[in-house]
Amino acid sequence: QVQFVESGGGLVQPGGSLRLSCVASGSIFRNYAMGWYRQAPGKQRELVARITGGDTRVYANYADSVQGRFTISRDNAANTVYLQMNSLKPEDTAVYYCSAIGSGAWGQGTQVTVSS
Repeated sequence: QVQFVESGGGLVQPGGSLRLSCVASGSIFRNYAMGWYRQAPGKQRELVARITGGDTRVYANYADSVQGRFTISRDNAANTVYLQMNSLKPEDTAVYYCSAIGSGAWGQGTQVTVSS
């Protein structure tokens, strides 16, 4: 089973940027579509960005709330998926998780707090 370790969260002021990383175990990482999710206190976990798998051209799509501000990317050689977050807002505050789409496997998450 694939496992995930997220990092890169922290405290940032509104308008700031963070880059999250997620390292996946498993030799078939490149075949998985990957997603970044977030869960704010008292809310359900939501998918904010996803990227297709495979060795050919990849495609990404985003939740409306982050479109134009967040960018998902992947490095198959490093078994890593990234989330570049720019123009952060207080409402982006949440624990962020990565996962292979449909796998049901989760890491411990990384806390992102946007506050002045």
